[in-house]
This record gives sequence, structure tokens and C-alpha cells, in this order.
Amino acid sequence: MTRTSLAVTLLLTIAITAGLTALASLGGGFASSAGRSAGDDLTVPILIHLATALAAALLGPFILLRRKGDGRHKALGRTWAGLMLVTAGTSIFIRSPGAGIAGTGFSFIHLFTVWTLAALPVAVWGARSGNIRLHRGGMIGLYVGLLVAGGFTLIPGRLLGGLVFGW
Repeated sequence: MTRTSLAVTLLLTIAITAGLTALASLGGGFASSAGRSAGDDLTVPILIHLATALAAALLGPFILLRRKGDGRHKALGRTWAGLMLVTAGTSIFIRSPGAGIAGTGFSFIHLFTVWTLAALPVAVWGARSGNIRLHRGGMIGLYVGLLVAGGFTLIPGRLLGGLVFGW
């Protein structure tokens, strides 16, 4: 990766994250004002996490469905990987002290953090080493994991479920 492409990827990731975070903050959160009481729990790590996860979820299909191997695929893929790293990184700061698994504050959904931080470098290495099957499988698995983890956040009793559906 050249310094220029790394800089462009970094700037795109920062711009997408900042833009979606600002829109979410200015628009009353990620849902209607009816669910805003739960919005009091929207900390900076949660806002960044939601912004990057949403951006990665929206960008994923474009990368997976378009032509592979060209410069645009690589740039979009690097941006997506950056978004996923920020999403996984911020999830470490989203916990409920005293609750969760053995009182650690971490829930089972945090297993997706471990999965992402382990699988993403392997999938990138697959592309760089020419093992496209490993790359494709890893990236599809990460995208499915993103969607599954996102789905779990919408269940009753979870912060995002309360914001979106009011439960």
C-alpha cells in the first residue's frame, strides 16, 4: 500500500465516520425523538461505533457485488476494512461494568470484536498473497458477522432496539 493510498483510505474513513456521527448527533440520534430517552446513553464511543458500523454495512454490498481486483475495489475495500477496525475498536469501550459475562461488562456480542480483529488481517493477507479464496471467504464472513451483530443490537432491551423501535 502506498503512502498516498493509505492517506486517501484514512481520510475517507475519517470523513465517513465524522459525517455520519454529525448527522446522527444533529438529527437527534439514530432514531426518532420518541426513543430519545434512551439517547441519553449515546456516548462518543457508541456514536462512533454506530456511524462506522452503518457505513460498513452500506458500503459492503457495493464492494461485494462489483468487479474485483481493480483500483476502485482496493480503495473501497481499504475504506471498509478501516471502518470495520474502528467499529471493532470502539466496541471495546461499549460495555456495562458489573454486568455481562462473569461481571466483565462484556456481552456475547463482543465475540464479534474478537472475530473481526482476528479475521480481518487474515482476509487482507489472503488478498495480498494471492489467496483470493481466503480473502473472499474472510470478507464475506466479516460482512455477514457485521449484519448478524447489527441484528442482535435491535432486539428488545438493547440500546439500539430502544432507539429504533422504542422497546
